[in-house]
Amino acid sequence: MSSATIPAALQPVGCVGLGIMGAPMTRNLLAAGAEVHVWARRPEQARAFEPEGARVHGDLAGLLAQVRVLVLNVSDTPDVAALMEGPGGVLEHGRPGLIIIDHSTIEPVRSRELARAAAERDMVFIDAPVSGGEPGARAGTLSLMIGGPADAVEQIRPLLEAVGSTLTHVGDSGAGQIAKACNQLVVGETLAAIGEAFALAEGQGVDPARIREALLGGFAGSRILEVHGQRLLDGDFEPGFQLGLYQKDAGIVAELARRTGLELDGVRRIGAAVDAACADGRGDADVSLLARYCAGSSGGRAE
Repeated sequence: MSSATIPAALQPVGCVGLGIMGAPMTRNLLAAGAEVHVWARRPEQARAFEPEGARVHGDLAGLLAQVRVLVLNVSDTPDVAALMEGPGGVLEHGRPGLIIIDHSTIEPVRSRELARAAAERDMVFIDAPVSGGEPGARAGTLSLMIGGPADAVEQIRPLLEAVGSTLTHVGDSGAGQIAKACNQLVVGETLAAIGEAFALAEGQGVDPARIREALLGGFAGSRILEVHGQRLLDGDFEPGFQLGLYQKDAGIVAELARRTGLELDGVRRIGAAVDAACADGRGDADVSLLARYCAGSSGGRAE
């Protein structure tokens, strides 16, 4: 996390979405010196930030009347659309010059539509989905994939540096969401490969823990193998990123592939596995559990 303070021109900052990711990211903005205003549909979520120095609002319109930058961190495309386009929302009450930073993972097509609607009202909508899970959100080390006008992205860099350590401006509006879809595809395919590798090792009487150790030292080594591979060995599926949320992301990937005219076998296989896991009531488990379902089993080591 950057130690730099937030310039006055970017303050106050409004934060909407104070859940698993949004809450620690909001705290990092406070720690970086931002004047933070918060609103939540569940008032107790917002009130929790009052002792930490945030100003709490009873409605979104009241928050929008005060802030220069609005940070969104909600679950899905309909949530972002409702905040932007719904009654009492951003397009109705946002002031000209408002910059909206959307850290949610949503459909790229809708992100582009929202960016156009914002521009018609002299606002800027920047898509900046993140990767790194709750640990990265707490540490301020998230990877941000950013889409939007280059000058606006550069203007808000101090805010982005407060929550992430890797900032990549991918391209115009929606490009950040496409990068996030690619990220989720690689995550899913890698988890599938790890699950199959561990199943292959066990089937041949070899300890998957030693397989993981060997692979980490070679070309197959990855952060996913390091972190989620250990989760699989431990049977630790306390969520850092829930399978139910990944199911939504996998649907975005599948729709992008369809729109692009690509037949991606991995997309179908991952989608089927995550659907099976959620149908089994495992949607609240960590995404690493996907590896077991891709390998054809929800069992294995003790959970």
